[in-house]
Amino acid sequence: MRKTVKSFLRSLGIEIRRPSKSVSDIRERIVQLEPPQGRTSRGRALLAYVLEPFLRGNSPISNAHTHDWESLQIAQTLLERGFSVDVISYLNRTFNPADDYRIFIGARTNFERIAPRVPAECIKIVHLDTAHWLFNNQAAYRRLLDLQKRRGVTLDNIKTVEANWAIEHADMGTVLGNDFTIDTYRYAGKPLFRIPISTPETYDWAADKDIEAARHRYLWFGSSGFVHKGLDLVLEAFAGMPDKRLVVCGPFDDEPRFLDAYRKELFETSNIEATGWVDVSGQKFRNIAQSCIGLIYPSCSEGGGGSAITCMHAGMVPLLSRETSVDVGDSGLILTSSDIGEIRARVRALSEEPEERLAARVQASIGIARESHTREIFAAAFARFVDDHLLQRPRNPSTSSLGESP
Repeated sequence: MRKTVKSFLRSLGIEIRRPSKSVSDIRERIVQLEPPQGRTSRGRALLAYVLEPFLRGNSPISNAHTHDWESLQIAQTLLERGFSVDVISYLNRTFNPADDYRIFIGARTNFERIAPRVPAECIKIVHLDTAHWLFNNQAAYRRLLDLQKRRGVTLDNIKTVEANWAIEHADMGTVLGNDFTIDTYRYAGKPLFRIPISTPETYDWAADKDIEAARHRYLWFGSSGFVHKGLDLVLEAFAGMPDKRLVVCGPFDDEPRFLDAYRKELFETSNIEATGWVDVSGQKFRNIAQSCIGLIYPSCSEGGGGSAITCMHAGMVPLLSRETSVDVGDSGLILTSSDIGEIRARVRALSEEPEERLAARVQASIGIARESHTREIFAAAFARFVDDHLLQRPRNPSTSSLGESP
């Protein structure tokens, strides 16, 4: 799982070619990749996504976010099918496509600037990793207003999404989340295809979880955007449940205003343990996962809750909002209002379930995660998408499909 970028690409017979011009700003770099020797060429593809993993040299691929590995995998899939691939950062605002690109895959940011500049016959796919910006931002500001009314403090939300019209400039879209995220884009009338989000780690040790020791312990685990992801609600809920214990794992240094507003709950409340950021590959995270019965994560908008899926892999029962965009099946519970009262009620009810029922939920959580969210599953799903919807798609009524070599 920890292949370096060079070995990852070398295993395919691929070497990175850097542009001759030295560019100091990563946002302006271009990485050019060629398919393995002997592979029939299908032309060029443009990928505008996460560039950093292509420039890491001998460093391992970051586990901080799934998009690092996923960006590499998208490129690999195209290379395996005979495309030369130019990779740029999705934040590159100066790149002007000059080649006869046959496929353009890009994140929502900057998509609408590039899309009109590729050849008319180029198939344009937007890779959607958040809910639509109108839904996302409305939900984000609603959370901030609710917090302002409850606590008399105004915080910011770094998870607001810039206005963009990517889906309206695309021929189709790929979505990491479930029907919740897909529904926010249906208005555009474009074909939408789910590519289940990957996970950086899987675990084989959760079957021996001590249910009785863990039944009153819960985890909130997420990256920055604490109000967006409901940490304020969870802290207030657990502050009123002294018989339940909450572990909080997140990058505290990213949000000093939040820490000031919730210092008492985070650092002065006996049943709340503020742990900070934890590497999901490390033993500390494994210990936390074994000690907690469930993950509580009432986000207001996601494109596919990667942290929730990681915790499901680790044997935690998910208590999630619908907007987290994760299918939980029989393993966990979906919150309807995500308010403090509902969080308390659901936590108390789950903690009182019989040991056999909790053990079954743990195993179901692991099973759903393994069946739907691994790197192998992401790779297979994206490969099917390319084979079924790109290689067989006519470029226009008078030309051949991409499945036919030029």
